[in-house]
Amino acid sequence: MPREETSASRDEQLIRSLVEKARPLTGESGDYDPLIALAGEARFVLLGEASHGTHEFYRERARITRRLIEEKGFTAVAIEGDWPDSERVNRFVRGESGDTGATEALSGFRRFPTWMWRNADVLDFVGWLKQRNAGSPKKAGFYGLDLYSLHASMEAVLRYLERVDPAAARRARYRYGCFERFGEDTQAYGYAASFGLSRSCEDEVVRQLVDLQASALDYASRDGRVAEEALFSAEQNARLVANAERYYREMFRGRVTSWNLRDAHMVETAESLARHLESLGDEPKMVIWAHNSHLGDARATEMGEHGEWNIGQLLKERHGGAVFSVGFTTHAGTVTAASEWGAPAERKQVRPSLPGSYEALFHATGVPRFLLLTRGDGAPRALAQPRLERAIGVIYLPASERASHYFSARLPDQFDAVLHFDNTRAVEPLEINAEWSRDEVPETYPSAL
Repeated sequence: MPREETSASRDEQLIRSLVEKARPLTGESGDYDPLIALAGEARFVLLGEASHGTHEFYRERARITRRLIEEKGFTAVAIEGDWPDSERVNRFVRGESGDTGATEALSGFRRFPTWMWRNADVLDFVGWLKQRNAGSPKKAGFYGLDLYSLHASMEAVLRYLERVDPAAARRARYRYGCFERFGEDTQAYGYAASFGLSRSCEDEVVRQLVDLQASALDYASRDGRVAEEALFSAEQNARLVANAERYYREMFRGRVTSWNLRDAHMVETAESLARHLESLGDEPKMVIWAHNSHLGDARATEMGEHGEWNIGQLLKERHGGAVFSVGFTTHAGTVTAASEWGAPAERKQVRPSLPGSYEALFHATGVPRFLLLTRGDGAPRALAQPRLERAIGVIYLPASERASHYFSARLPDQFDAVLHFDNTRAVEPLEINAEWSRDEVPETYPSAL
């Protein structure tokens, strides 16, 4: 029998097995009962997304998170976003920002891609979280893990020190002045420092972090929990500045090193946050929202073969069964994405998934939306054979889809569970521009692709 027929026959058997084991999602309140039962016992629940612009991923991630907060006592939502931008949201959801509304609370997310967190689904969630916290003695917070906010974090450190220690603020301002000649252009700094065209600011930012940590006991003793929260945030911003400085230097030396630095920082931040919550008497149970490529165990992917690690791998290695990860997939629909870095958001048509991919396999089941537990008896063994998997970030390039958006993975080793939504639609930005609102012209692809 020809190899193609053997492969097709195996896929047919696998599809039948998937239909038996997949749990259809009907929109009922009990859709995620098996997932909540398993994930609710973890300390870190990682909820992914196969794109940064799909409504169903954001909506269902929020549904699951609500249940984890209400039923399982989760106390933190940590996102693939910057610490100072998320801190504004955290104050809002904890009732510490006066009459600020949810839209204003999200206004800190100003850098590209703004739609990633400034969208209708996140708006609904933070509004719900504020309302929920107002009626509960055990509040859940909203935090950022990423490291792109070099200048915003420097300003946050300076504001904090100006309140508690003006002399220390003057020292910090002098140290951070190392970046002054580059203005807000972090990549220009990274390029110049990396190639010896300008001196590195590494020593200054590390000294500032160490200086702040050395004064921590004095600062924290001044005003109880309020002081502890403010100090913790200042330390996180100082650590972010130090890690971001290194990241921008390394980004010109290779993708693997800069990727690993970024994900290591996000894990360091998550673990630091967990320790902080525990020190305040809160149970450190955290939901993390980020892309599948950050949250699925990199050891089960092509990324790992190239030397990249990620949040999912590092947390699994350090915390084992206390980590539960969920991946999201889609076959076709629309997505909010840009055509190049820094370009406007567009509502783009998502091409049907490639033959041989996990997404195409799930599409072939005919089940439009389902939950699949991938560990134990939850998924067929044949699912563990390496297949293509799609990843759309903030940029989507349909014309080069295979090269730009697919990689090889072993799904059951990558995630503990998968949620598939066969046809999805673009997430709605809070600021809708002409590029997004117009109907996209159907794309015609060369027959050879």
